[in-house]
Amino acid sequence: MKIRLLAALALATPLLFASTASAQNPQQLQQLLQTGECIKCNLAGANLTGAHLIGADLRGANLKGADLSKANLEGADLTGANLEGANLSSAFVTNANFKQADLDRVNFTNATIHNANVYQASMDDMNISDADIYGTAIGIGGEDAVIPDWD
Repeated sequence: MKIRLLAALALATPLLFASTASAQNPQQLQQLLQTGECIKCNLAGANLTGAHLIGADLRGANLKGADLSKANLEGADLTGANLEGANLSSAFVTNANFKQADLDRVNFTNATIHNANVYQASMDDMNISDADIYGTAIGIGGEDAVIPDWD
């Protein structure tokens, strides 16, 4: 009996540590959803599909690999945030602030991106297929780049 219990514990222990070592912080995720504010939060890999984050303050947040597909980020402040590899397909990011953010490998497929601030943002290998981009310095080869006045 003791051997079975020890064997079960030996098998279960890595699973317990794996769940507690998760990249995202559940308390910070809850804070964001309740207050719309989570400065420098660790939300890496978080599932925020369809979330209403209008005007959210996510300055310096770690959203690496997060799923923000179909999310509404209108007016959200993501200054200095890490969104590397995040999924923002079909997201609404009008008037969002991505100043100095890491947007490398972000999926913006079918997203609506109007008047977003991307000043000094890193934008390597972004997917902007079928995205509706207006008044934002994102374009293929820089031809469509428009720098809005962010005074």
